Amino acid sequence: MIANYHTHTFRCNHASGKDEEYVLKAIAENVKILGFSDHAPNAPRKDGYLSYYKMRPEETEEYYSSIRALGKKYSNEIEIHVGFETEFFSSTWNDEVEFLKKHPPEYLILGQHYVDFEHLNGKQGNHSDTASSPCDDKTRIKPFADAVIEAMSTGLFSCVAHPDVLTYTGEDQDYYLSEMARIIEASKKYGVPLEYNLLGQSAKRQYPRRDFWKLAGEMGVPAVIGCDAHNPERVADKDEIAEARKILSECKVKILETIELIKPFK
Repeated sequence: MIANYHTHTFRCNHASGKDEEYVLKAIAENVKILGFSDHAPNAPRKDGYLSYYKMRPEETEEYYSSIRALGKKYSNEIEIHVGFETEFFSSTWNDEVEFLKKHPPEYLILGQHYVDFEHLNGKQGNHSDTASSPCDDKTRIKPFADAVIEAMSTGLFSCVAHPDVLTYTGEDQDYYLSEMARIIEASKKYGVPLEYNLLGQSAKRQYPRRDFWKLAGEMGVPAVIGCDAHNPERVADKDEIAEARKILSECKVKILETIELIKPFK
């Protein structure tokens, strides 16, 4: 693996390990480019809500300082970038942009974990509400696809993490795939790469979906492999990468070894 752009830190409350341990593992695996893209904080809200799976706003500067210091320390061995993984919710996006402009990342990746904003009408979000939760409600599919496509259209995102995360267990799989085809087509239109997610593969989650990637292959859309590492051991695992390459080859999907990192706020 030449590059991994999807790396988390302990600050998101569901990852472990020291920042430097991720770097050392990447160097040991001969990774040339390592991007940290921990979950971006939600912009501060009047109701005081703090996400259960993202870093807090006040942790942002320390996160940047830590990763940039490691970039300098290991500059002769690896290229390090600091960014964020974030959702796109039209109702809160302007506030999120204003917050991120105060703490500009080197790049953003889209990780749409919710169909709707995680905190609605005073309700605390939790894992059972996520897009990845099994659900036979087909009305969730189009809003998810719409959000991903609108996010790509902004030109702010360098790639889309786990674009096939939405778990639809209903009977109308043709409809599901038709909406996923819209995401794949938008990737081609806006030039935003789609990520084949190693965390989902290694944890045997419902994604990556082979039917999604088979469709991507038929539509001529490439993939970048992302570790989605939540602990240092998950950075560039050779067996996981080999399995991903095998599946993508079978689906006739071209693999992007590196991608262009778009600086969202110049």
